[in-house]
Amino acid sequence: MNHSASPSASPRPARRIAPIGLVAIGLAGAVFAVRRPLMMSAPACLSGRWHGCYDTENGVLLMTLVAVPLAALAVWALAAGRRAAGVTSAWQVSLAEVGMVYGTVPFVWMTMMPGPGAGIVPGRVSLVPLRDLVTMGPIGIGGNLLVFAALGCFAPVRFAALASVPRILALGAACSILVETAQYALQLDRVSSVDDVLVNAAGAGLAALASRPWWRTAVHRIPVCAY
Repeated sequence: MNHSASPSASPRPARRIAPIGLVAIGLAGAVFAVRRPLMMSAPACLSGRWHGCYDTENGVLLMTLVAVPLAALAVWALAAGRRAAGVTSAWQVSLAEVGMVYGTVPFVWMTMMPGPGAGIVPGRVSLVPLRDLVTMGPIGIGGNLLVFAALGCFAPVRFAALASVPRILALGAACSILVETAQYALQLDRVSSVDDVLVNAAGAGLAALASRPWWRTAVHRIPVCAY
């Protein structure tokens, strides 16, 4: 009697479902935590007004959640095309591509929102490490950890060259430096802080560690023509 077929076949469906399950759990937790503030911006967003929706953090988060079906449709379309081309990790790679964009753009948008003195107050820089960290508070630290978390989570799954925690830390730091530089150059009435860079990079690194089980299973089996 052959008992080897069943154990070897079971891990594969679990590998496909696990990343999607983590994303779903994360979104559900985020919705529950901020459900009341989101409803405050719902009237402006549903009526299509820019002011009160896309220029507020609550509005951007609400519209990000509204876009979940579009993101899921994009994942399905990309995966269907890859499966037709014979890519064995089609769902993981497609989820990684959409996840990087879907999970990063809204947070970068919020970090680039101008303050009340934008264009008037000159750019400010804080280059002393850990000085601003104590003033961020739990919400500020949590938000900074999430800015490039999706990039850190999905980039190693999509790109073999980034399948390394130090490389993801460097990528997160580089992207954060670009954002902080843009804030300063555009005079958005925000402080360009080295602590933001450190926390952004840490968030990317922690997310990369969370997705590590799926790094090797997705990237190395993609034919060149499927890129």
